[in-house]
Amino acid sequence: MPPIQFHRQLIDRVAIGRYEDEVKDPGAIRAFVAEFISVLIFVFAGQGSGMAYGKITGGAATSPSGLVAAAITHGLGLFVGVAISANISGGHVNPAVTFGAFVGGNITLLRAIFYIIAQLLGSVVACLLLAFSTGGLTTTGFSLSSGLSVWNAFVFEMVMTFGLVYTVYATAIDPKKGVVGTIAPLAIGLIVGANILAGGPFTGAAMNPAVAFGPALVSWDWGCHWIYWAGPLIGGGLAGAIYELVFISRSHEPLPGSEI
Repeated sequence: MPPIQFHRQLIDRVAIGRYEDEVKDPGAIRAFVAEFISVLIFVFAGQGSGMAYGKITGGAATSPSGLVAAAITHGLGLFVGVAISANISGGHVNPAVTFGAFVGGNITLLRAIFYIIAQLLGSVVACLLLAFSTGGLTTTGFSLSSGLSVWNAFVFEMVMTFGLVYTVYATAIDPKKGVVGTIAPLAIGLIVGANILAGGPFTGAAMNPAVAFGPALVSWDWGCHWIYWAGPLIGGGLAGAIYELVFISRSHEPLPGSEI
């Protein structure tokens, strides 16, 4: 198919949405709350595990066992976060997933913006609760390993998030998913755990702007923060565009909301 036709198909799927339908509707409000709670649970578990590791080890550098523990904690936390909100909001739990869904025409722009706001708020509240409940321990912002350039890290985050959003499309968004849809939360949690094992020692493997935003705001550590937005959003957008155009190729109008 010619590139121009691909481009036109993608543009035709994008929808802005009406404020009354996408923001004020009770179903939309429930979806925003679901995203807020899911991200709060996910970040509280993920950041909490890192803080617990630091307390147990006295702030020692992450060991191989610590890396495995982080992968398992984040994988399980995301599994739960997606599962508890899948039937309400689609279980995005990640601005990059929301952006990828928007690029593919599976959520309107207005609803996507409010999803992302809810996700960011959930991450911030989770980090504030952690700071309070641990007696003042600070959350840790994401950072790059020594010797890694910002462009190395950017590509790392982009590729890892591409794999995550591609998995979301294949197991949760694709209308042909069939019984595979029942394991979508597990598959999404597993790809995040696997990516943490691969990228954790290099970039922290955020794959999620909200996961990076909460700790950065609460600890006021913004070093290289743009990487954790640009890499995931570009990777997620590419995954959404490629999967939607190549493997789904819908013949109907874009979905009006977030029924993923």
